[in-house]
Amino acid sequence: MSSELISDVGPPLEGPTPPEAATEAALLTDFSLEMTGKDVGKLEEARATIPLGTRINVTFLGNEDLTTRTAAARAVKEFGFTPVPHISARRIRSADELEEFLAALRAIGASEKLFVIAGDPAEPMGPYPDALSLIRSGLPEQFGAQAVNIAGYPEGHPQIPDDMLWNALEGKAAALGANGRGDSIITQFLFDADAALDWVARVRQRGITLPVRIGVPGPAGVRRLLSYAARFGVSTSAGIAKKYGLSITNLMGTAGPDRFIRELADAYDPARHGVVKLHFYTFGGLRATSEWISEFTGELA
Repeated sequence: MSSELISDVGPPLEGPTPPEAATEAALLTDFSLEMTGKDVGKLEEARATIPLGTRINVTFLGNEDLTTRTAAARAVKEFGFTPVPHISARRIRSADELEEFLAALRAIGASEKLFVIAGDPAEPMGPYPDALSLIRSGLPEQFGAQAVNIAGYPEGHPQIPDDMLWNALEGKAAALGANGRGDSIITQFLFDADAALDWVARVRQRGITLPVRIGVPGPAGVRRLLSYAARFGVSTSAGIAKKYGLSITNLMGTAGPDRFIRELADAYDPARHGVVKLHFYTFGGLRATSEWISEFTGELA
């Protein structure tokens, strides 16, 4: 790990584990990772540093096909991890296409946990305009889905008003509660720990009790992180960037999520926020992210 990633970690811990370190370790227990369908080779390189059973989400991108997505989910399963395939509702052209994908996942034992999201297309390509309509179709459970994850947006969505986001979240949570298949809310990645936990508190105030997996950017170059943030509408004001450890004046630098995780741990209150875990967006850097998590976790022991 580079010195840039651990510059504010401090010396190794000695003696009893401080309360904040225990909270950081708890947040990192049962973390999840994200990969694309084309990252199978990168997953194989990283597998030795990823705990067996770790949830690994497989994205549903427009430039990938059923074969690519299914092969990635199969690799996750064969390597001893838990596949969580994505389904982008607006990219599904028909019920038959959805059934074909779900059947392919079931055939390899990868249909039990799913992540259902509306997806990027401005107009639906088929009968599912949003995640809720796909959930209500009943097809996921017909093909073996036992747990369905849904999306959350602590910093909003560039194309969707906040009231619509809240209505959608409440509708999805209610539908999954009715069929007993709710799993987690996985959020967009962000750099502001206060914004993340304030949003989780609002989720709880609305009576939604699903565990929340807060999106965390894995360690990456500053330029790359800012590029992804701009693409997904994530707030990167100068104050937040500095707080996170990004140096806008040094785009060649590297930043890890250690400060973000520490701030989450410091403000996290189980009584107020319920179950909170971390979901790492690897941006293709599966090995860098898994090694970072392993080393950071080791420093907390």
